[in-house]
Amino acid sequence: MKTLNRNTTNKPVQYPERILQFGGGNFLRAFCDWMIDVLNKQTDFGGSIVVVKPTKRGDYSELRAQEGLFHVALDGVRNGELTSEVSLVESVSRVIQPYLEWETFLATAELPEMRYIISNTTEAGIKFSKEDQITDTPPHEFPAKLTLWLHHRFTHFNGAADKGCVLLPCELIEDNGDVLRKTILAYASKWNLGFDFQDWITEHNHFCSTLVDRIVSGYPKDRAQEINEKIGFNDPLLVAGEDYHSWVIKAPSFIQKELPFSKTKLNVQFVNALSSYREMKVRILNGAHTSLVPLAYLAGLRTVKESMDNELVKNHILDLLSTEVKPTLTDFSEQEVDAFITAVIDRFKNPTLKHFLIDISLNSTSKFSARLLPAFAEFAQLNEGRFPKRIAFSLACLIRFYKGEFNGETIVLNDDKTLLQFFKEEWAKVDSKTQTMANLAENVLVNEKVFGANLTQYKGLVSFIEKALVAIENKGIISFLKNV
Repeated sequence: MKTLNRNTTNKPVQYPERILQFGGGNFLRAFCDWMIDVLNKQTDFGGSIVVVKPTKRGDYSELRAQEGLFHVALDGVRNGELTSEVSLVESVSRVIQPYLEWETFLATAELPEMRYIISNTTEAGIKFSKEDQITDTPPHEFPAKLTLWLHHRFTHFNGAADKGCVLLPCELIEDNGDVLRKTILAYASKWNLGFDFQDWITEHNHFCSTLVDRIVSGYPKDRAQEINEKIGFNDPLLVAGEDYHSWVIKAPSFIQKELPFSKTKLNVQFVNALSSYREMKVRILNGAHTSLVPLAYLAGLRTVKESMDNELVKNHILDLLSTEVKPTLTDFSEQEVDAFITAVIDRFKNPTLKHFLIDISLNSTSKFSARLLPAFAEFAQLNEGRFPKRIAFSLACLIRFYKGEFNGETIVLNDDKTLLQFFKEEWAKVDSKTQTMANLAENVLVNEKVFGANLTQYKGLVSFIEKALVAIENKGIISFLKNV
């Protein structure tokens, strides 16, 4: 098979460098770089990406060798139908390692067309460090590097208003754009870069908070040879991900016009606020995972895909989302919520993603508090105190899951040690017959350290959890679901 590069593919760099990207890992390549490639091929956007290695170790040598080219394999379920496609992404023009090429890095700030800055430097990447100095070439933290880059641009173009940038951080932290702006201003103040520069940052650079969503699994070892034979190239940077993708961007209307995603079928939304979108994602996507894990695991299932293949389990999750979570998402139309629920169920059915339930079970108590308890409480408020039964049953499954064994099989639990000890002691009392199942249910629900609230406030919940635990013990999950 042929080596992948610009010569062997006859794919020269066509567009000016308009995007500076901090990070070149699997996610950014299969998400942002893939999207920019779609923009270039389907609209008049016309921009190339300069990838910057944000850390000292490594230099993306394979991406350099392939002159920015790589393939993305996307698989999934769309409206119930399996989809699969492999595409060559051509949007990356070159790679810069600032620890070795500091002046080359700064020189990109002098490019007139340079306009957009994308980053994905992990949740810990956007932070301020007192250790970083203005004389460092480069400083350690990503925002410090970016501050010096922006100051170089400010100086080179004499503070021109039209040479400000649009920043699109993809780090998974709340209000990531605001956090990045505040961090850069902190460096500007620490290094005495001047009030004119700080005003330019604030008034002429646009820090857009974003929400990103796509599962990217990385290099598909089990089918790489098959894909390489199909494309005719040996591509060590081949990256696989799910077909589903979502990028929600909080930005002014003029940025939406600059980035013509609306002329494509890409799932990119420009909004005035992110909080409601974040809430929908947490309650539906993350909430579905949290409600599914203990129930499906106790039913003898081990992956998300296996769980969706079980009609009773799938319907329980679908009904939970549609009848108990959906009514609490009042900022969206019924059609919007239904579409997102359908997309989530389709994602869970994806045969190429092998998500083990036990891996998702990490810190399930705090996840229940953050993802499902708000919907639980709001549902009760909307229904005169009547609590949502399906979320309650998933809660009962979670309590049983935290016994740490089921049907003679050990369940490896991963949570706060104090909480695990609490559950161990409570279940030991039941086994030794020193307390009843009703006692255990009440002790768990009343303990605010477990789920962040006293859940005995909901009339009838203690009795419901007790009966569910007894049914799980005596009849099993599937039998219970058949009679819901």
